[in-house]
Amino acid sequence: MKTPASARPNLLAGEDLPAEPYQKRSREKRARLKTAALALFGEKGYEGASIEEIASRADLAVGGFYQHFRSKRQLLLALMDELLDHLSRLDLRPKGSADIRAGLRAFLSRAFATDLQFLGAYRAWQEAALSDAGLARKQAHIHAWTTARVATAFTLLQQLPGARPGVDIGALARVMDSFFWNLLAQAVRLRAAELNQWIDAATHLIYHALFTDPPTKRTAK
Repeated sequence: MKTPASARPNLLAGEDLPAEPYQKRSREKRARLKTAALALFGEKGYEGASIEEIASRADLAVGGFYQHFRSKRQLLLALMDELLDHLSRLDLRPKGSADIRAGLRAFLSRAFATDLQFLGAYRAWQEAALSDAGLARKQAHIHAWTTARVATAFTLLQQLPGARPGVDIGALARVMDSFFWNLLAQAVRLRAAELNQWIDAATHLIYHALFTDPPTKRTAK
């Protein structure tokens, strides 16, 4: 049986998406459309990026767009579904490292590296979900799933030496999941150094919420 943390939402269920092409050339065209949409969504948002512009940037005719996606909304769903697929592949288990804080920092960096590949899609998703009730419902499912994933990661960390007993993992996961999504929403305006500072801050918050500080060594007199 799948756990809530592993059963990711299928955003394309019931969408009647045109079948995945078999030919390499057609697969490359679909990939170009996704790449073009990510860039244009990041630059102009959902409403500002037209199907004509997406097709043009992908070096395709508008008819080529409709061979792969029935609408701009469907293309956005495909991009967000791909993001969730990448996130579902992240290994939540702590790495075998003596430095728990460094291992946590490395995990958050890997997660954000995945998120940032789809930054344009998330910007467009936020905008579109404000006026599309169907997307808003899917967004609620996404956040429930990612919160469960975060809670699973925290539960695994809590099994390591030095973990605090009695931490409310569910509450901590909800807070940090909201933090991660909000950070992703702001990432388009952040320089790399600023984003790294925020990841450092998240590492600090999570570590001190879950672990006690090791006893300091006294210097012999």
